[in-house]
Amino acid sequence: MKTDLQFELTVDKAKKTVFITREFDAGLSLVWDAFTKPELLDQWGAPKPWTARTKHMNFEVGGRRFYAMVSPEGLERWAIQQYTSITPKTNFKMFNTFADKDENPELPGSDWDFTFSEKGGITIVSISIYNESLERMEKMIEMGFKEGYAMAMKNLEELLADLSQRK
Repeated sequence: MKTDLQFELTVDKAKKTVFITREFDAGLSLVWDAFTKPELLDQWGAPKPWTARTKHMNFEVGGRRFYAMVSPEGLERWAIQQYTSITPKTNFKMFNTFADKDENPELPGSDWDFTFSEKGGITIVSISIYNESLERMEKMIEMGFKEGYAMAMKNLEELLADLSQRK
């Protein structure tokens, strides 16, 4: 198992964009599934000790995922992900916004672009997150996005290792 996997997260305030690159010691199909299937997303998609819980998900262009990140005390932070483009196994794009429990969005949101590639058994996921406003991006960073996303990526790495061993 490769242990020196790349993880970069940079913020470009001028472009109102966060860029993330993360390598995984797992096959492309498995990593793609981990990002696109609710039963897998819920196992890694929130920083511990929080958990992710998908209420419903329809992974197709125009479809959406409505989910909550849930604290150990039961506090729910809901979000909507609307899928705008899907190229199987290589790319998908979505619009992401926080919401209330009744699916009313809290605008503005952000546009996420996920690109997947594989080289030598290592899958590389490149993500760009464009924010409609600098203020929203700064608030996202202040709320601990960098640390939280790094923890979620570690959760995903552990899940992928576990799933790979089961095969």
